[in-house]
Amino acid sequence: MNAIFQLPKPVNEPILSYAPGSAERAALKKALANAKSSVKDIPMIIGGQEVRTGNLKNVNPPHEHKHVLAQFHQGDAGHVEQAINAALHAKKDWESLSWDQRAAIFLKAADLLAGPYRPIINAATMLGQSKNAYQAEIDSACELIDFLRFNASFAEQIYTQQSISAPGQWNRMEYRALEGFVFALTPFNFTAIAGNLPSAPALMGNTVVWKPANTQIFAAQVIMEVLQKSGLPDGVINLVFVDGPTAGSVIFNHPDFAGIHFTGSTGVFQDVWTKIGANIKTYKSYPRIVGETGGKDFIIAHESADVEALSVAIIRGAFEYQGQKCSAASRGYIPKGMWPQLSLLLKKHLSEIKMGSVEDFRNLVNAVIDKKSFEKLKTYIDQVQASPVAEIWHGGKCDDSVGYFVEPTIILTQDPLYVTMQEELFGPVFTLFLYEDADFERALELVNETSPYALTGALWAKDRYALDLGTKFLSNAAGNFYINDKPTGAVVGQQPFGGGRASGTNDKAGSVLNLYRWVSPRAIKETWNPPVAVEYPFMGGE
Repeated sequence: MNAIFQLPKPVNEPILSYAPGSAERAALKKALANAKSSVKDIPMIIGGQEVRTGNLKNVNPPHEHKHVLAQFHQGDAGHVEQAINAALHAKKDWESLSWDQRAAIFLKAADLLAGPYRPIINAATMLGQSKNAYQAEIDSACELIDFLRFNASFAEQIYTQQSISAPGQWNRMEYRALEGFVFALTPFNFTAIAGNLPSAPALMGNTVVWKPANTQIFAAQVIMEVLQKSGLPDGVINLVFVDGPTAGSVIFNHPDFAGIHFTGSTGVFQDVWTKIGANIKTYKSYPRIVGETGGKDFIIAHESADVEALSVAIIRGAFEYQGQKCSAASRGYIPKGMWPQLSLLLKKHLSEIKMGSVEDFRNLVNAVIDKKSFEKLKTYIDQVQASPVAEIWHGGKCDDSVGYFVEPTIILTQDPLYVTMQEELFGPVFTLFLYEDADFERALELVNETSPYALTGALWAKDRYALDLGTKFLSNAAGNFYINDKPTGAVVGQQPFGGGRASGTNDKAGSVLNLYRWVSPRAIKETWNPPVAVEYPFMGGE
């Protein structure tokens, strides 16, 4: 090989409209019908082989929970061991493969997702995770494609960064894979995250054990199929279906555990960190711990804010994908003088929202992910009825007879520390506190102090002094901070995603920063003419 290769410059994947009469709408409708026409059998993939246990678990659409989309084969601790062994067996050849050859596999996967697999993976996400067509498009198509293409470009940037060399020597930097295997533990809410968490470490030469959330398996198997069709060697990414404690009991006690790439709840991540710390003497190296967890994401408005645009930001930020985004707006701080106008606009928008199956494209809101989530949200909503300091201003209806439907709900509270202003609910529930117009700075203090999280937040104002004050005051309150926009919708390469405090390690998925976590650099110094005498010049006689 006598050339230094350059990858195609990545650009963000265009978002298709799925408007009536469009080709993409017809293709997606067909894919939805095909996906529902039979019960799919989903095996684990370990060492490139399909593994079936016969211990079958149903996959049901959250919006139609009596329908069976698929059955996956539940594994056990033995399958986790098998996956680790497959990953370690594949590691030598995979990490020795030149970086451009690894990148080519993921670039091909991106093209397959942008082309023939686009309606397939979008349909799988819509049905398995109850996302409408647009939410699936920006997630399982566009964002996952962007992750694959931009990560390859970020890898190229890393590999080209080299040290300076003094006269008589040549210094160079080698970016090795981690020593051992990486564990990817992925959530239900974003198919793109489920694809990125195993593929980003793999791109850098690591081999991976991947455990997706059970409620995302229907789309996860499509990702695995695409990767295999793109030429991913056997054992590089191993897909296992086990419960979290089973996976953890094996992985966190294994000496070759090298790192975890995680998205999920704060509680689980803190438990994982505790287990790793307790077992630190077991490992050959200090594991990389990379995690994005919860959020209690805010919208705060100054009295100068554009009220009409703010109303749209609240609706979209709080209720798209039923508020089941780590970035979803869940608490708001609004000046009292703005409320009469804002309340009218919110009522208008809310009256126009339709809720139901993803197969009816007129529905903006669909179902929450499962019964457990439904019951949790209903409990919080029911508690408001008995509160002397909070009221259901809009919504509050819950119905699980057909699907797990929770109506978009806005709670109005007189107490800025009311429970739904502090705790992450992960559903279509948004709580508002009205502050005195003159108390903007106090409202900023409340935003900063009320929640342990620091993932996303939005500041609304036309007044530049207010924007400057809020941006500085809230510097640690959100890893992704939005000015005059909703706090959701981060785009790979544009707004690298991640937060601090209880929201995670802020390693910024969608940027080069994340990929640095999956390499172990080695500095190499080569000297042309090494010394042949022990003495230094200063040692000579007077």
